[in-house]
Amino acid sequence: WGLLSTANINRRLIPAIRASQRGELVAVASRSQTSADAYAAQWQIPQAFGSYQAMLDSGQVDAVYISLPNHLHAEWTLCALRSGVHVLCEKPFALSLADVDAMIAAAHETGQVLAEAFMYRHHRQIKTAGDWVRSGRLGEVTVIRSVFNFDIHGGAKGLDNVRLAPDKGGGSLWDVGCYPVSLAQYLMGEAPQSVFGVQVVGQTGVDEVFCGQMHYSGSRTAQISCSFSTPFHMAAEVIGTAGRLLMDRPFLPGLDSKPYGLTFYPADGEPVQLPVEDDYLYNGEVEDMHDAILDGKPPYLTLAETRDHVRTILALYESARCGQVVALDEI
Repeated sequence: WGLLSTANINRRLIPAIRASQRGELVAVASRSQTSADAYAAQWQIPQAFGSYQAMLDSGQVDAVYISLPNHLHAEWTLCALRSGVHVLCEKPFALSLADVDAMIAAAHETGQVLAEAFMYRHHRQIKTAGDWVRSGRLGEVTVIRSVFNFDIHGGAKGLDNVRLAPDKGGGSLWDVGCYPVSLAQYLMGEAPQSVFGVQVVGQTGVDEVFCGQMHYSGSRTAQISCSFSTPFHMAAEVIGTAGRLLMDRPFLPGLDSKPYGLTFYPADGEPVQLPVEDDYLYNGEVEDMHDAILDGKPPYLTLAETRDHVRTILALYESARCGQVVALDEI
């Protein structure tokens, strides 16, 4: 494994690679040799490269984790795939459908594994929720509600945060709202048919608050919200005709030893706490890449799903821009 950038999120993936039996972290690349050397020393990584392409050309890495700012995901995914390197690309995958399609085409052409890094989708908590929905234990699912908020302005970087830069793919929907979008698609089993979005744009020019409603076949609805302007909070609820399922910390289960869990509220009777097998949040996506690269298994999170994640977000942004419901087949 090589890390393509020295982004802060790397600190979450490094323990997962090192805990695995079939992967080894051997390199990191930065935009300068100085920063690469410093990062490699901090994290005890054997090799440091002063450019991204130098690492891709070195022959020393089989796979890379791309944790660059959103607007650079497509460019460096394509460079890695065409260099014969497998890619785990941080969410959101890309900022346009044209880029998504180019990335998928390159993966097919080169035969390299490509996957979107939605780590929460691999965790047992979310898979258990999916099992409950698909088994019919909630009856007919009618509504899914989920939220992911945090106060970006209280951070050390303040307005310099890349998440607040319009030209770098900033915005609350791209950053944290993509989690509720992907959760709804997973539990509904398909992309929405149409969406309606409302946003509050901050002085930085990006959406600092976004609320959306997504309509699915069978008159099913998902409601999502995200924010950069309120205290940290996340939750998800699946409502069905036989009861509802509440998820605590659906997108960061177990991270930093914070409590999490699933609670079933039946239509009749007392709430039931469902057991969830504990595991480090980022282990699943690393092992899934190993299974795909070494065993030839298809990635758990398919590229078709990833394409629909981006398509749905683009539709939500277009709806917020024009103030109208937008059908996904228009995107």
